[in-house]
Amino acid sequence: MERGKEQGMVVMPHQNPIEQLQAKFKEVENNFRGWLAKQSLPVEAAVVTTTSAAQGAAIGAFMGTLTNDVSSSLPTPPQASLDPQAMASLKQAQALSGGPLIQARNFAVMTGVNAGISCVMKRLRGKEDVQSSMVAAFGSGAMFSLVSGMGGPNQIANAATSGLFFALVQGGLFQLGQKFSQPPAEDVYYSRTRSMLSSLGLQNYEKNFKRGLLTDSTLPLLTDSALRDVKIPPGPRLLILDHIQRDPALKEKHGRQR
Repeated sequence: MERGKEQGMVVMPHQNPIEQLQAKFKEVENNFRGWLAKQSLPVEAAVVTTTSAAQGAAIGAFMGTLTNDVSSSLPTPPQASLDPQAMASLKQAQALSGGPLIQARNFAVMTGVNAGISCVMKRLRGKEDVQSSMVAAFGSGAMFSLVSGMGGPNQIANAATSGLFFALVQGGLFQLGQKFSQPPAEDVYYSRTRSMLSSLGLQNYEKNFKRGLLTDSTLPLLTDSALRDVKIPPGPRLLILDHIQRDPALKEKHGRQR
């Protein structure tokens, strides 16, 4: 009797608390992005700019505490004894090694402007590519130059130069990121499988599906014996089969295939 009860119980796999926290954070992030995508362009741009500026301010304040000792140790020569070029170099050094408040302001402007322009470009152009990334970087670099005071006497020209430098760097980083972030070619055949396993907390068994070549197209045809052949334990097998049975899209596809 007791053995029958034990066999009828579904054994939930042990889940890593860190993975659970990451999954929960990802869910909250996706819900927030979904809500944000439904808002008007001004609202979305304002929210994205504000949140990114707050993150940048926190990073800048932290960096400012690290560089505060350096800036305080820099000698401050009398301005009358410096030529304009030397004075501009001194201002650049002070801008890059200011205290927490100065760095918080600089990074808030830089990250907020970058995120806001990226948001507007993505909404207007319908995609996020290297051109949009470089435009956003140009704007953030120019504003950073103006706000930080590292432009020197000719602020407009130096702002344009800083913006161009930021744009080139961002464009190169974007291209590198695109090159190295491409998923393996085989992963396109397991996108739905990965989503199903993640929703069930069974993402550790994705490699079992790949080992047995159980792609998305085989999901409606899965049986207990097929899952057993790829070394998936009884508890997860029951959860997977129950999910497939309850999924109307998979059930409809299975009916057509029969």
